[in-house]
Amino acid sequence: MTARSSVVCALLSPWPLHLLVRQHPGLPLAVLGEHDRRVLHVNEAARTLGVTPGLRESAALSRCPELHAEVVSGPSAKTAWTELLETLYARYSDRVDGKTPGVVFLSCPASAARELAAALNAQVGVAESLDVAYLAALRAQPGEVRELPAESEKAYLPLSLTEHLHVLGLTLEQVRKLQFLGVRGLADLTKWSAGQRQAFLGVDVGKRVNRFLKGERNTAVARYVPAQTLEVFLRFDDPLHEPGEIEAALLDLVPDLYTSLKGRTAAYLTLHADTLGGRLSSTRKLKWPLLESGIRRLALRMVLDTDALPLGLDALTLSFSGLQQPSRQVGLWTGLTELDAVHDVLERFPSALVRVEWRNPYALTADAQYAWVDWLTGAERPRPMTPRRAEVKQPVSTDLLVQVTLLQAAD
Repeated sequence: MTARSSVVCALLSPWPLHLLVRQHPGLPLAVLGEHDRRVLHVNEAARTLGVTPGLRESAALSRCPELHAEVVSGPSAKTAWTELLETLYARYSDRVDGKTPGVVFLSCPASAARELAAALNAQVGVAESLDVAYLAALRAQPGEVRELPAESEKAYLPLSLTEHLHVLGLTLEQVRKLQFLGVRGLADLTKWSAGQRQAFLGVDVGKRVNRFLKGERNTAVARYVPAQTLEVFLRFDDPLHEPGEIEAALLDLVPDLYTSLKGRTAAYLTLHADTLGGRLSSTRKLKWPLLESGIRRLALRMVLDTDALPLGLDALTLSFSGLQQPSRQVGLWTGLTELDAVHDVLERFPSALVRVEWRNPYALTADAQYAWVDWLTGAERPRPMTPRRAEVKQPVSTDLLVQVTLLQAAD
């Protein structure tokens, strides 16, 4: 008998910190910003020793000399997240939704959720819908599964805290405003009327919260679409220790990888270096246009940055990800054949089309700048969009003024 599937939400956020914890378990850890090298995230061990987000790297190390602080680049984090989604897709379910790194939804039995929590040390929530599973996961401890059956939602959901309401689409600013007003959680928000919630939270967020409180739920997890990658692999008879040996190996690897693109572009280049001490990886974002020589130089730099050569390089893997067809716009009308539609319209409706004829683009008034003219004849065609022409008063003749003056004098 097949086990009944539920919606499972696994929290691994912040994802860059989770990556560091997997690589360096048991150490006080901090994730640094790529540009200013300030502390972005810390684990509990580093927080206990006085390291807090916002500190500079030097200040954090002065408070905790044994702190391991590292920059986790965006491409590396994205590649690792994609690899995790691929693993979940292959092992647990064909319905995996991980649009936001650090938050993933699956459709699988509760037994698989417990295995997932133990394997990833993740906060896991199990429920009948996505939002409720997310709220349940936020109340779980790392490595713990919080199950919430449908019959328990009515008693459990009012206990949701205000800082967890971002699950329903609230922004950080809206959460802070609610906390300032003394709203402690969803129970206090339910005391408001639907109109009050919509007026305070905005139309879109207010409607979503109102529908949630009425019992409307999203129970469908999107079907996962595997990411397409191109990969080449080379294992060496003896460990490589010199950059020149790596260059020779890349001369064999890169041409095959580049040829497999077949006119497509790639967003990321990922390198895996297998050594005696384990696998070292690096990911870089690529710039267009892709050149074989440029990819070879970048791959060599990535090998040197991983510090794999002192350990001895046993195998090397290169892969492209983020594949797509290049697109370019050559113009609004790329050829005369695209004007056939215009000719067909004019044959049936000769007066249907007009075009702009520029008179003086630098004129001070709009009516002197351009005019709408007939597409075929070029005659001016006043349209609703035609600017009104300024009325020019005719100058009064001097002779007429003299005659009027003489008549007035004779009278």
